[in-house]
Amino acid sequence: MKTCKFRLLATVFMAGVVSTAFPAFAQQATPADGDAQTTSETETGSGGDIVVTGSRIASRALQTAAPVAVVGQEEFQLSGSVNVESVINTLPQVIPGSTAFSNNPGGGVSTLNLRGLGSQRTLVLVNGRRWVSYDTSQVVDLNTIPAFLLEGIDVVTGGASAVYGSDAVAGVVNFRLRNNLNGVLVGGQYGITQRGDGARYETYLAVGGDLGDRGHATVYGEYYNRDSIFQGARDFSESALGENATSTGLIPAGSSTTPFGRFTSTNPNCPAGNVFCSPGAYFTAPGVSRTRTATDLYNYAVDNYLMVPQERYLIGGYADYEVKDGHTAYLEATFVNNRVANELAPTPVTGTFQVNINTVAPFLSANDIAALRVLDAAAAVGNTVGDGIVPLTVQRRINEAGRRNSLDERSAFRLLAGVRGDITEWLNYDAYYSYARTRNSNVQRGNISRSAFQAGLNGTADAINIFGPGTLTPAMLDQITILAQNGDTSVLQVANASMSGSLFNLGMGAEDIGFALGGEYRKMSSEFIPDTALSSGDVIGFNAGDPTAGSYNVKEVFGEIRVPILADKPFFNRLELHGAGRYSDYSLGAVGGVWTYAGDFTWAPIRDIMFRGQYQRAVRAPNVGELFGGQATGFYQAQDPCALASAATDASVRNICIATGVPAGSVGSDTLTLNSQIQATVGGNPNLQEEKSDSYTAGVVLTPTFIRGLSIRVDYFNIKVENTISQLGGGVSNALNLCYNVIQNVNSVYCQAFQGTRNALGQFDGVVAPQILNANVGRLQVEGVDFAADLSTRLGFSLLGGEETRLNATLQGTYTARNDLTPVQDLPDQINRCAGNFGILACGTPTPKWKWTSRVSLLDGPSTISARWRHLSSVRDDNPDTTYFVERIPSYDVFDLTFSFAVNSSMNFSVGVNNIFDKQPKILGLNQEQANTYPGVYDVLGRDFFAAVRFEF
Repeated sequence: MKTCKFRLLATVFMAGVVSTAFPAFAQQATPADGDAQTTSETETGSGGDIVVTGSRIASRALQTAAPVAVVGQEEFQLSGSVNVESVINTLPQVIPGSTAFSNNPGGGVSTLNLRGLGSQRTLVLVNGRRWVSYDTSQVVDLNTIPAFLLEGIDVVTGGASAVYGSDAVAGVVNFRLRNNLNGVLVGGQYGITQRGDGARYETYLAVGGDLGDRGHATVYGEYYNRDSIFQGARDFSESALGENATSTGLIPAGSSTTPFGRFTSTNPNCPAGNVFCSPGAYFTAPGVSRTRTATDLYNYAVDNYLMVPQERYLIGGYADYEVKDGHTAYLEATFVNNRVANELAPTPVTGTFQVNINTVAPFLSANDIAALRVLDAAAAVGNTVGDGIVPLTVQRRINEAGRRNSLDERSAFRLLAGVRGDITEWLNYDAYYSYARTRNSNVQRGNISRSAFQAGLNGTADAINIFGPGTLTPAMLDQITILAQNGDTSVLQVANASMSGSLFNLGMGAEDIGFALGGEYRKMSSEFIPDTALSSGDVIGFNAGDPTAGSYNVKEVFGEIRVPILADKPFFNRLELHGAGRYSDYSLGAVGGVWTYAGDFTWAPIRDIMFRGQYQRAVRAPNVGELFGGQATGFYQAQDPCALASAATDASVRNICIATGVPAGSVGSDTLTLNSQIQATVGGNPNLQEEKSDSYTAGVVLTPTFIRGLSIRVDYFNIKVENTISQLGGGVSNALNLCYNVIQNVNSVYCQAFQGTRNALGQFDGVVAPQILNANVGRLQVEGVDFAADLSTRLGFSLLGGEETRLNATLQGTYTARNDLTPVQDLPDQINRCAGNFGILACGTPTPKWKWTSRVSLLDGPSTISARWRHLSSVRDDNPDTTYFVERIPSYDVFDLTFSFAVNSSMNFSVGVNNIFDKQPKILGLNQEQANTYPGVYDVLGRDFFAAVRFEF
């Protein structure tokens, strides 16, 4: 324990040294008295008081106990970013969620995953209030936020449920929209890669002005379009890659389900020499077969998007008006229409089907018909001898139907109306109601009906010819294809009323004691309406699922108190305490009433240094999808332990494999693995309880008066989440590991999930899928140190002969000492340690131990030259039992350069290049996410150019 503490203190010290050694950029000089850019102004309160993200109490203090990372509007302009995700994912506190490069898995959204604890545990606010969620998970799609109007983004670390309510477990991200526009703001931007693809263009318009001397209004609109890029357009992703048998090299791989068709007898005692015995018959031409080889694979990569296309229309406005002296009404409205498509390779049909020899005979050679007759005469499970129908495991990709395409068109709107004002000179109020609704229309093309496919093979419908490439006629395609249309709707209603103000002064030089009291009512409701064919489970191609519908509400009371104790005293330039509490009464019986609370302090012995610390108890109630989600089929990256060669020699693993349906002779054979994904069924659980988290932060802020414009911040964080909601065992991969490698008891709940889901050959073939339902089973913990620095100073000369050149620099970084996932908290020794790791076993997206973003800018008269450095430290694969060809992804550094020029007081022009050295991602084998890498983490576009123009008059 002493060693751990020493290492932690050493890490904090090193972070401070690094922050000092690499001062960073801010477009405006950092005020000498603290973190001014971490705040947002409010029109309530008096004397220029401000409200800082993380509190409801107005104060003159610019520094808070909660660590706040800030992104200014300048970062969007200098990085050429149109979508919020492009900037937010570069923050060291963020592990990328769903992005523009999420195709499979995809979904057409961009999400925010703070600390790697999951998007559902990050609360997203706009102007301090809850925003629009996009589906039953109640997660915000960042595509709905107007990036061009942002004044800044505040990222608050640690639980904040006492102030903001449920979901603020990992922290809060507040997007602050600009409210000082007087005139017209219009602009546009165009971006394209060095390879001439992936074009992106945006145009926007905003008009703002005063409403007499009593208010202000802003209206805006934006159009954005992004072209797609296919994986075949890049060398690293043009081929689906696998690994050779000894994991010493990457080889062309892909799916064993090809357009040629593979057909394998399900008879474990298949007669020797029969072409349909494993590994099966492979049709190289219509009706012409041979024995399938290991290299008979389909390169699905070229059919998949690397960057998904997007088209967005966004309009909105906000206004405030003083209807009576001291009382202001305000209104916010926004509407977004967002279209994003995902595209996959043509549908792979897999499973066991009954094949009528007589009806398919016209499509087969005499030798193949004879081989099927032999199988028909052989006794086997599932085969009626002599009836002319033979069960075969079929693998056939339906290329004749074209690629699978899933188009999501989401329309979201939000209306908010409120009133705020002064009750007395020391007390004010704020009350509002908001209604947000998102409706998604999802259209899927390229699906295949399993029942129609079966009917075309068993003789109960017109025969279909799947024996060879290009054999399905248009009539046959019409017979088996399905156009699926799904819909989902999500609604969030919030009614909030609070009052805040000051009480009295302790008389020791500090401000008055401040407080806030209030109540809130929220109602969350969501519905998913799947296509009838999808809900029936008859569809092959996209994931099947049952309907989801449900809602719940919560009634809350909350309070805060801020107690400034001392100020401007020896050894106490500032001493302040703060506390918050909230009681929430959920309509969910399994949750009921819960308390959240927080306490923190700030102490500045002198003006140059401030110490801070906080504790937060937070909760997250289960969302509608987790509670009421209909059972849905998905495909999950997972390794079947019974397919590993070691399973044949490990008696315990071998016995469990046999007990769960693997033939004894097949244990340890790679023939058990049809593909790198295993199909499973997931679903909701209405008896879920709330998650609970405890978070601690402690840090120091340095603003040395002898180095004007310099600010250094170092903060330790520790967040532990108990009772986490996840799929059984933490997901398919973890459940397999717990069943076969850890618990090794066939009667355990984990092994029972896989009982009866293998075919006669012991394969997971998708006909009957394992059930991995939601439960409160896990534990999460993250620990580390954030470090940041800002410097703004004049250099004493001018590079261009104009005004004195200013140097602005910023650095924001994180050292992640721990990112632990305990899939089952009742098995506390089974911990997946994800700090510095990645992989398909448990960790998924890489979580580098060191991550930082720094920017240095030179401002000389009307021109700005700015360079950015993005760094990720190396990561290792998370599976100690499997050796992949790539076990380690080395550290990754990307550099960007921007030139901006103010033509006049109204016009600004900028050009830039991101990834200036065309840094490519590390190519992975079986332990990838998609496109042979992790495209949300590592740059897959390559060198990328942008040009933008902005007018404000």
